[in-house]
Amino acid sequence: MSREPVWLTAPGKRPADCGLQDTAAAAFAVNGDAGRALDLSRSLGGSVPRPGNGQTVRLFETLATLAAVDLTAARVAEAHLDALSILDQADLDPAGVVVGGSTEPTWGVFAAEGAGVRLDARQTGHERWHLDGTKPWCSLAGSLSHALITAHTSATTRRLFMVALTDPGITVRTDLWVSRGLPDVPSGPVEFRDVSARPVGSDGWYLRRPGFAWGGIGVAACWWGGAVGLARRVWESVLERKPDQIALSHLGALDVALTAAGTSLAAAATAIDAGDAVGEQGALLAARVRGQIARTVEDVVARTGHALGPAPLAFDPRHAARVADLQLYVRQHHAERDDVALGSRLRESGVSPW
Repeated sequence: MSREPVWLTAPGKRPADCGLQDTAAAAFAVNGDAGRALDLSRSLGGSVPRPGNGQTVRLFETLATLAAVDLTAARVAEAHLDALSILDQADLDPAGVVVGGSTEPTWGVFAAEGAGVRLDARQTGHERWHLDGTKPWCSLAGSLSHALITAHTSATTRRLFMVALTDPGITVRTDLWVSRGLPDVPSGPVEFRDVSARPVGSDGWYLRRPGFAWGGIGVAACWWGGAVGLARRVWESVLERKPDQIALSHLGALDVALTAAGTSLAAAATAIDAGDAVGEQGALLAARVRGQIARTVEDVVARTGHALGPAPLAFDPRHAARVADLQLYVRQHHAERDDVALGSRLRESGVSPW
């Protein structure tokens, strides 16, 4: 299985040594183990660029490289790096804001909402808040030291908070996680009972900041990298034996889809660094790139299955894991519902997009 970096930059423009080869090797060693993925995340935190700081393409290449080799590594590292970026945007130094005594914190970002559950924040003093309720989709909450969590401060307003996940008022529900994809990254609900929290930004800041859209594109970079990892298995198969016309057809179609999606991702990185992906333009860019890459992933999963048949799914543990992991991971894109949201945004603008 290939352990090579995934590039968005042309060969002549790639840095001589940016550590991506070492990143790929470290991701291979993770092999679906969340503990090793957390160790890797900590090691990357100080070296991987933040989005919008002039090296966003390097960030996306790092995320894609992780995902092409091991999706558990990418899933865990992306959240950790996103949390560090959020703290950076809030002008908070992670080393100076840690609560709960951890010297090497590992971070998650829990911002999903779910039917029938709600997390509320109440102020108990100057800059003192407490959280009560249930938050769904809290990945690795039982293994992380800290998290950034959105909670309701009113009926219609949410705010971001920092919490130490060792707080005795926290109950992590790992028993509900039955997924065959990313099985070592349980993402069940977490119950909060009078949990101390520190606000990060003002009401609504988490969703308004430019980095919200940029973080969404970073997740798409992971999806794209995972699809590259699947397509590399097809590439290996056509080198192992003389391919027929059907195999070559799938290989060509995979190249078209992945190259187009990679080009969009590279262009998004350029727009972010140029300051052209803020406000409404940033939201549109994220919706378009995520939609394109999600469709690409679904096409790649189908084509690799057609090209390779059942054998890798049955006898190649890394390939079988990658398929299951990627199918779950890409469902963070809400398919037709996200298409509706994009269509509504375009219509409300009143400006033809083409």
